[in-house]
Amino acid sequence: MKPMKTLGIQFVGRSKNAKEKVYSLYARVTVDGRRTEISLKKKILKTYWNQARGVAKGNLPEALSLNQFLEELRSLIVSKYHELMLNGEHFDVENLKDLVLGKEDEGFSLMKLVDYHEQVMGPVLKQGTMKNYYTTKKYIQTFLRDSQRKEDVLLNKIDYAFLLNFENYLRAHKPTDHQRPLTQNGIMKHMERFKKILNLGSKMDLLEKNPFDKYQFKFNRHDRDYLNEEELNRLETKNIKNPRIELVRDLFVFACYTGLSYIDMASLRKEHLINGPSGNLWIKTQRNKTHTPVKIPLLPKALQVLEKYNEDPRAEVKGLLLPVISNQRLNTYLKEIADICEIEKNLSFHVARHTFATTVTLQNGVPIETVSKMLGHNKITTTQIYARVMEVKLNEDMENLKKRLRSKSKP
Repeated sequence: MKPMKTLGIQFVGRSKNAKEKVYSLYARVTVDGRRTEISLKKKILKTYWNQARGVAKGNLPEALSLNQFLEELRSLIVSKYHELMLNGEHFDVENLKDLVLGKEDEGFSLMKLVDYHEQVMGPVLKQGTMKNYYTTKKYIQTFLRDSQRKEDVLLNKIDYAFLLNFENYLRAHKPTDHQRPLTQNGIMKHMERFKKILNLGSKMDLLEKNPFDKYQFKFNRHDRDYLNEEELNRLETKNIKNPRIELVRDLFVFACYTGLSYIDMASLRKEHLINGPSGNLWIKTQRNKTHTPVKIPLLPKALQVLEKYNEDPRAEVKGLLLPVISNQRLNTYLKEIADICEIEKNLSFHVARHTFATTVTLQNGVPIETVSKMLGHNKITTTQIYARVMEVKLNEDMENLKKRLRSKSKP
């Protein structure tokens, strides 16, 4: 059974300024803390109005007639409120107002659903994820204005053709706030978020069927950049004299041997270090992105970085294991490090995570299931993306297989 919504009804008098002698009367209606007002199209002298009680003063026929009207209106609002409750559908104070005023109920609109999605998912999703939803919302709004010539559309008007038109709009859109148009994968990400918003509408029974059920997402697959063994060794051993650049290099190396993302590394504290089964140090934390628990045995080169910055005042003052700078500045310095180390790859901090998954673990025979757990992936298919680029490991495995087959064929 759905919980009852709280209803509040108050009749108020309002005037534009204190000098006016009359009030314009309004019904102030509140549902679950959200308020709207209905103009009663009636006026009354201020001296004849009891603002605290919301009634006309005295026993004059005019006062009695007005008070009777107010009570009848109160009964109507309560009746329409119960009607909406009995229907069992989601409604807000504006829906109640429309019903009281006799407006035709045409259904729930897209932008109302988008706003409701923000309201219920805002406290749940990460700030970065919500920022992406806000961008998708802006594209939906501009699509409605530019292509549909309207500010909103009813949910029951959204069909498969609407989705294709929105996709084509995104494909042809020429942005003014950044230089490059949307990529194929960028378009698909907006379509994915649009689908999730409509999924919420389906769960609320606002849509009979999600038109995305027929839609096919087409992502372009790209191999993930990672450092090979020679590049990683070159970066590790490079003599860097600038302390800031050296710190960034060390943080990158630490991530190459732990697989941690920037936000997870930047959140590490002493309590995240535990003794593993063999007495060696492990990291025990959870991914900031998915809250998935992660346990990672510390490899020697990761330990060296921790020992190097042990008791570093920049980290100690914040209670962290490592001194960190912003992700944006860190990635800027990594471009400089790539030049210094003559690495012709687009170096970003996430490349370290990819390097851990490929060069450090998979290439050295660590089972993909183990790598998946250390990366905090919920699905092994996510980890298999890294396995696709492991041509070196594939070649080694096949050479070993050839040797075994040759040895078996010998008499």
